[in-house]
Amino acid sequence: MPFEIHTHAQHGLLSSLTTVILVLLVFVYSRGWFRLRSASQGSFPPWRVAAFVAGLFSLWIALGSPLAALDHQLLTIHMMKHLLLMVVGAPLILLGAPTLPLLCGLPKYFMRRSLLLRKTPRLLGHFLSNPVFCWLAGTAAVIAWHVPALFQLGLSSQTWHIVEDASFLIAGLLFWRPIVRTGPRDAKGPQWSMPVYLFLATLPCDILSAFLTFCGRVVYPSYVSTARIFSLSPLQDQECAGALMWVCVTFAYLIPAVVITMQILSPGGAQREAQDVLYEFPAPELSGSEAEVV
Repeated sequence: MPFEIHTHAQHGLLSSLTTVILVLLVFVYSRGWFRLRSASQGSFPPWRVAAFVAGLFSLWIALGSPLAALDHQLLTIHMMKHLLLMVVGAPLILLGAPTLPLLCGLPKYFMRRSLLLRKTPRLLGHFLSNPVFCWLAGTAAVIAWHVPALFQLGLSSQTWHIVEDASFLIAGLLFWRPIVRTGPRDAKGPQWSMPVYLFLATLPCDILSAFLTFCGRVVYPSYVSTARIFSLSPLQDQECAGALMWVCVTFAYLIPAVVITMQILSPGGAQREAQDVLYEFPAPELSGSEAEVV
């Protein structure tokens, strides 16, 4: 019982800290967005703010809500956290094009200091945007953290649990970066390759989810001894988690693949393919202090 109380107290502290950080991010992004809107006359539409806030809200559900405390009791909740981080939160955050609004939302001192980030070597930037690397990063995170040994490590150690959550979010941001293109510089591959990219990403997820659903044995023994919720047995919980992953990942990858394919086949698809931009907005022309910093 003391260990359970200590674990619950740790989760309460991390939940509060997560909530504070996410609220601060919303404030900074909104401040920067309003400054950019006044300077660039509508280049940043309101739907980008909605996407960014929705992405952070999904992160809060996964990391800061009461639901997050149940992932040690149900594999289904644990799987739901992974999906919220990687499949829901990551693409919504990227749709918000957060870099410039967050930069412009900071105080002037931090804005000037953050210019050091612009000196990141181009080679590193191209490497992090490479579709092959992004695909491998997303797939590796999914497969590695479902290996029983690493899975148990994440459940038994709060530090490794944080590392696990962070790796899913980072891998999700990398994975969706070639798909969610907010400008010409984000285009690192031809548009026709994106449906193939998404289709190939479903294969390891489908194999893993099918194994969890149909293997007929409990893969993660840690959930055998935990308190049951909703009267699910450990095996039923595992089957539910596998089915949830199977359905959510399939639709999350299928829908953008269909949208991209329709764009390619549309009358203006050839011209868009030449431009190689999926989501694009004009670069804002800043004035005053924003122009000096950015």
